Amino acid sequence: MQRSQRGLSSIGMLIVLGVVAALGYYAYKAISGEDEGPSCRSAFTACMQKCRRTTTEAPAAQACQEGCQRDQAACERPGR
Repeated sequence: MQRSQRGLSSIGMLIVLGVVAALGYYAYKAISGEDEGPSCRSAFTACMQKCRRTTTEAPAAQACQEGCQRDQAACERPGR
């Protein structure tokens, strides 16, 4: 009734594949840098899009866009 087992069982193989996939995912995230926050340029673009969608009056839109430009200038300053 003894059966010799050669290699990994199918469940063992699934566990190994899962570990390899998880390691690959975290290696990809580390290399690609996707965990970093938004860049100053992308934050500025998002702010300007929000201004275009939410403001209908010209003075309000201009004030919103100036706020975006101030935020971008502050973001790009060294030592932030």
